[in-house]
Amino acid sequence: MTPTFEKPIAIAILAMGGQGGGVLADWIVSMAEAEGWAAQSTSVPGVAQRTGATIYYVELLRPSAEGKMPVLSLMPTQGDVDIVLAAEFMEAGRSMMRGLVTPEKTTLIASTHRSYAVGEKEVPGDGTGDPQKVAEASGIAARKSIVFDMQTLAEKNGSVISSAMFGALAGAGVLPFSRTAFENAVRAGGKGVEASLRAFAAAFDRAEGGATDPVSRKPAVTAAVLPASAGHPKLDALLNRLRSTLPDSAQAIAFAGLKKVVDWQDPRYGDEYLDRLIALHDLDMKAGGAARDFGFTQAAAKYLANAMAYDDVVRVADLKTRATRFERVRKEIGAKAEQVVYTTEYMHPRMEEVAGALPAGIGRWLTGNKGLYEGLDRFVSKGRHVKTGTLFWFAGLYFVSALKPMRRGMMRHDMEMAHIARWLEVANGVLPTNYDLATAALGARRLIKGYSDTHARGQTKFDKVMSAVPLLADRADGGVWLGRLVDAALADEAGKTLDGALATIHSFSEAA
Repeated sequence: MTPTFEKPIAIAILAMGGQGGGVLADWIVSMAEAEGWAAQSTSVPGVAQRTGATIYYVELLRPSAEGKMPVLSLMPTQGDVDIVLAAEFMEAGRSMMRGLVTPEKTTLIASTHRSYAVGEKEVPGDGTGDPQKVAEASGIAARKSIVFDMQTLAEKNGSVISSAMFGALAGAGVLPFSRTAFENAVRAGGKGVEASLRAFAAAFDRAEGGATDPVSRKPAVTAAVLPASAGHPKLDALLNRLRSTLPDSAQAIAFAGLKKVVDWQDPRYGDEYLDRLIALHDLDMKAGGAARDFGFTQAAAKYLANAMAYDDVVRVADLKTRATRFERVRKEIGAKAEQVVYTTEYMHPRMEEVAGALPAGIGRWLTGNKGLYEGLDRFVSKGRHVKTGTLFWFAGLYFVSALKPMRRGMMRHDMEMAHIARWLEVANGVLPTNYDLATAALGARRLIKGYSDTHARGQTKFDKVMSAVPLLADRADGGVWLGRLVDAALADEAGKTLDGALATIHSFSEAA
């Protein structure tokens, strides 16, 4: 037969593993073929671990009256794609960068939810892409845009995002097929039909109505509301103490911090948190904090809680053995009630964590015994695949989590408390004369996060930043400059940007 050169409908689907991009492509092909059209789909796999999505490419062509054989392409061509479906919002942005979306031709259908890429996660600070830029670009780059949170919609209907995307494609009205044809393609799949059709119908209605969801770089945060009662005498005592001693502007963040430290340890530890926070608030009042809405107290409420609830082996073991974690994992992977889920953790402990979990005296003796310490480190410091679904490993982690009552006597706790005391001493020292710098010094604590090597790197950068506080004490813009140092510390893992910024700070004192 003679090939025909009539233009097919070109559809590009960008989806990651587990999002059903292949199923979506199959539905489109089977629907078109059931309607008598010629259809073809191909795919180019993305890289694992969320560094790239798989591109599924589908072409549809109405059969000619002469029965000529269609010629269909295997890959999308820039400026020649009619419909782009993106199963994650930044993938919509990447499709525009690749030239797959054009204003004269392309309908863009995208989910506004985020699934962060490795490149976004590995940045020490906030490395997330700005979805607002993608939203603005889609209004220019695409002929028509349909964007809403298809992931949440699918989850509410007990399905996966491919069902919602198929419904949005049908509701967009950009393919010459009836709604019934779309639904028949879902039914022909034979798996999870009812849930898929529910998600399909909900997405169809949203797309047909033209509704869109707003996007933002970070999810909206609702301030914690102080309850009338915590339901336990010791917790109620903490709550009443917080209400009676802290200003209204700091109570919400202090309540969130109090919940964190109590969950980390116990109500007595919550009292320790309030002891420190109230003392800092007293200094804040003496420094004229009322005129600044007690910004120093608010910063202290947040960062003191983070500092006191540091990540250690006990905390890690506790979190990994909680029933809520297993429930969350099951929900994230969409496991059904009758399915058994096993979780395998990759852990790489260091001798520092082992020594830190020992009683303070024994831990210091061990770290001082170089030969014994290094010998044990060769045994301890290695990667392990821990199957927390098995009795052996679960019992081991559960035992470590049960060490919580002994945590205050551990070497790691001594070290953390000493570091917190030095940090607060520096901030308190400049508070009477440079309020903004003192508040920024509290905020610098956000550099310390995570566990093991991540924590060590963050603490090293934090110490470097805090070393600049005395150099900035006499500057009215000292708080601004300290904030710039924190941003520089977050800019790269190696710390070269921070070193350059510190050199600038040192030049101030030399010039003076």
